[in-house]
Amino acid sequence: MDPLLVITNATAGTSDEETLEQALAVLRAEASVEVQATSNPGELDGVLHRAGSRRIVVAGGDGSLHAVVTALHRRNELGDRVLGLLPLGTGNDFARGAGIPLDIEDAARVVLQGEVRPVDLLVDELGGVVVNNVHVGAGAQASRRGARWKERLGSVGVGKVNLGKLGYPIGAALAAVNPPHLRLHVEVDGRTVADLDNPVLMVAVGVGSSVGGGAALTPEAEVGDGKADVMVAYNTGAFAKVGYLASLALRRHHERDDVLYERATTVSVAGESFWCAADGEISGPERQRTWRLEPAAYRMTLPHGATPSP
Repeated sequence: MDPLLVITNATAGTSDEETLEQALAVLRAEASVEVQATSNPGELDGVLHRAGSRRIVVAGGDGSLHAVVTALHRRNELGDRVLGLLPLGTGNDFARGAGIPLDIEDAARVVLQGEVRPVDLLVDELGGVVVNNVHVGAGAQASRRGARWKERLGSVGVGKVNLGKLGYPIGAALAAVNPPHLRLHVEVDGRTVADLDNPVLMVAVGVGSSVGGGAALTPEAEVGDGKADVMVAYNTGAFAKVGYLASLALRRHHERDDVLYERATTVSVAGESFWCAADGEISGPERQRTWRLEPAAYRMTLPHGATPSP
């Protein structure tokens, strides 16, 4: 087995450290392992500069994976790397979509014994990357509100056994009360699928299937199939919004007549001011954004015949 460099978050709490030790015990039984904790992009860049030929294992959630992939992409080293993932986040949406076990010891065994497979990546016109999913509209509003509630509730409890995981559902419920009506021009592979005269409720582009700890915005997405899944929910009135939200909970929303669901390589969104939620990070307000798929942008050790987690 190749030597492993495990990169973790220096701000992780005691609970994450204890969980990580369980994974490290599995890894060290079969491989040489070094652990490096980083707290900012500069430290991460230094660790990657010294990585050599070691296989990089990200110990963290979607944000940690996003940070490592972003740094490697910026260094033009992403295509040369094989990554592993030990899911330590609260949402772990990429892991869910890729079929990586959420049990940390099982995830460590995948790092050791899994199959190296290609993984796709979304890149915007500014060079920003999306590892899992990006969305605008009602979902981004839910994420903005959910982030605030996650921070508030994260202190209620001990370690991961706290109310922080309720942040996104609370944000989604609040967004559902008064969802945004965005007048956007949306193009999918150069074809107009929404224009400014008809508002939309939400636009999502996914390499992975879910956000917010399991909300499957693009439920049929697979991380290495060479296409991004695109979901556009059209705003067709209050009753339809309720139906959409109910279908979303059942992972059936993409089958509705007022929802467009396609697979594509380029998606452009422009129009009135909007916010983006990409891999859990909120940015904006924006007026225009284009995401282009880079198929097989890097490789990752995944379970053999992986199926997404619920």
